[in-house]
Amino acid sequence: MTSTTPRGRPLRRLPSVLERSAGGIVVDVQAGAAHIAVIARRNRAGRVEWCLPKGHQENDETLVETAEREVEEETGIQGRVLTPLGTIDYWFSTHDRRIHKIVHHYLLEATGGYLTIEKDPDHEAIDVAWFALDRVHERLTFPNERRIAQMAWDRLAGDA
Repeated sequence: MTSTTPRGRPLRRLPSVLERSAGGIVVDVQAGAAHIAVIARRNRAGRVEWCLPKGHQENDETLVETAEREVEEETGIQGRVLTPLGTIDYWFSTHDRRIHKIVHHYLLEATGGYLTIEKDPDHEAIDVAWFALDRVHERLTFPNERRIAQMAWDRLAGDA
């Protein structure tokens, strides 16, 4: 039996692909408190979303190299990976395929740079800002990224 649309047309099965990305939480201590760089972007509906910097692996990059490059491109902040934090796994569809995305998140120590979105070659980020790590959950759009921020807080506090 073939599945059909409400108008009786056969459903077209979209091919599925796996995509891996990496990024994370780059931390800088300001006035004795941990702050992280977070980017804003517009979603397909035009709403602003505050999220963690991340992106695709390029060429023969390791996930750690990808995380460091993507954080710098999207926030302007250079960072050095300290430890993995976890992954986020989700599905979404485009007009021609279903994408299974796995994003590897790392905790990074800020080592230089300044906040800017001008290094983003894809121009996805529309803003970037420092937020206190203990309050960033109030700004991050996605619950799964709030979970990653909590993991960073736990690691820095010595709870994990």
